[in-house]
Amino acid sequence: MTIIYEVNLSVDADILEEYVAWLQEHVRLMLQFPGFQSAEVFKEEVALNAPQHAFTVHYRLQNRDSLEHYFKENAAAMREDGLRRFGGRFSASRRILELVKP
Repeated sequence: MTIIYEVNLSVDADILEEYVAWLQEHVRLMLQFPGFQSAEVFKEEVALNAPQHAFTVHYRLQNRDSLEHYFKENAAAMREDGLRRFGGRFSASRRILELVKP
C-alpha cells in the first residue's frame, strides 16, 4: 500500500535561500533510503514581505514498512542535520497518509 510521508515546514524569511538549497539536498538524500520512491516539494503562496515561508514535502513510499525502517534507522540523523544548521529558525510537522483507491 502506497504511503505519503508529508512534512510541513515554516521557514524564517531571512534564511530562505540557504534553507531551500539545503532542502533540495536533503530530499535527494531521503530518496536514497529503501522504499522511498519519489518526492515533491510545494511552496505555499505568501505575501511578498512575509516573515515566514511555508513548504510541504510529499515523499511517496512503497509501503508502511519502508517508513518504519526510516524512522528506526535514519530519521534522527536526518532531522538533526536541519536542527543543527537552522535550529529555532524553522519548524516542522509531519503526517502519514495512506493512498485510498475507490
